[in-house]
Amino acid sequence: MDHPLPKELKAADFFNDERVKKAKSLLLEALADKQKEISSIQPALPELKIPYEQLIQAFGNLRGTPLFYPYIGSGIGRGPLVELMDGSIKYDFISGIGVHFLGHSNADIVASSIDSAISNTVMQGPLQQNIDSLELIKLLTEASSFDCCFLTTSGAMANENALKLAFHKSYPASRILAFDHSFSGRTLALAQVTDKPAYRKGLPKTVDVDYIPFYDYRLGDESIERAANALRMYLKRYPKQHAAMIFELIQGEGGFYPGTKLFFTTLMEILKESNIVIIADEVQTFGRTSKLFCFQHFELDRFVDIATIGKLSHSCATLFRKGLIPEKGLLSQTFSSSTVSIKASSVIIKSLLEGEYFGEQGKNMLLERHFHNKLQALSSRWPDLIRGPFGMGAMVAFTPYDGTYEKTFDLAKRLFDKGVICFIAGENPTRIRFLLPAGAITTEDIDVVSDIIEKALVEGK
Repeated sequence: MDHPLPKELKAADFFNDERVKKAKSLLLEALADKQKEISSIQPALPELKIPYEQLIQAFGNLRGTPLFYPYIGSGIGRGPLVELMDGSIKYDFISGIGVHFLGHSNADIVASSIDSAISNTVMQGPLQQNIDSLELIKLLTEASSFDCCFLTTSGAMANENALKLAFHKSYPASRILAFDHSFSGRTLALAQVTDKPAYRKGLPKTVDVDYIPFYDYRLGDESIERAANALRMYLKRYPKQHAAMIFELIQGEGGFYPGTKLFFTTLMEILKESNIVIIADEVQTFGRTSKLFCFQHFELDRFVDIATIGKLSHSCATLFRKGLIPEKGLLSQTFSSSTVSIKASSVIIKSLLEGEYFGEQGKNMLLERHFHNKLQALSSRWPDLIRGPFGMGAMVAFTPYDGTYEKTFDLAKRLFDKGVICFIAGENPTRIRFLLPAGAITTEDIDVVSDIIEKALVEGK
């Protein structure tokens, strides 16, 4: 297919030049040929063991902290499988903490990256943006029904921009509301919002945050009443001092805890009565439930003023209503994203919108049900070794053993050694979590990984 640019442009002549198209075709053919050799888990090559250990050590020394896993990729993979520099091939079921939704070495993303590599700019920003940025912004605003979209470099910056918009709109209100066990990022401001003291140790206080208890499925309606009472108490204690409340609709780092429509609408109606801006932090939930946005899954469209996205979208963004458009200069940065991220983002979002991912019978929810069934079967066989499953859609978790950090961490390392990459989340209990590359995996992949989970659990009991 020819590059979609007006034929009068020199860029159209360049991108559609037969030599360029031939080179692109050859690169994709070479990738497909090499991917045929990546079909299952493989152990590391003995001759690469020592050189790999040296790489891991050097990496940790140079960045000042050791790597969580001994993971350094070689640069090729096939869907959920990825090759490391020691020659091993592993199932990547955490996908870079939720980034590689379409899997490794996805041909469509590689093709867009080739186009990006020959584009005239590596980075795009507010002063100079290519047509790619407009295409992405239109995709996001149309899919979300928001009026405006500001692209940015990370999920944390998307949340920072959301806070800026809320404070600007609500001046002089200066407090923020968030949930217990929330995670919003690690910048100076977001470290205050994130409910984890260790993440702000030694940092100056930048913003006042009041925490509301999150939904507890064990308490049901009592949990809703408890949260609503806490919210009313803070609004009474600090009248007209809250600019916004940040909603993680499914708590990610907190342990994959979803709320309910009734829980969220109860709180949001109280907030609307007080004209407090409602922010949906979708950096982790975007694209993983029955709808493109998690707030759409919970039917909260009429309440949400700002939504932030990141991770699987590659190029991150803050979406907002026109009533929140700020004065000139409040939102800006030298660059908003790389051309490769912007183009890849459009590919990913189009794939989601045009594919069969959404709805109760969409791939996200079908994968959830299949993985949940496998984990429930493990829990029935080994009730002392595993509890769960937890999470929603392409966000799946379970609690191993007694849920202590040490035992969960050990299991994560053991799974890695056996060829399955996962991560941990939550405290008391700490859980094993998966952010599934739903665009690349099959139920058969889940079956293979479930068998490995069982073996790793039994070995650690």
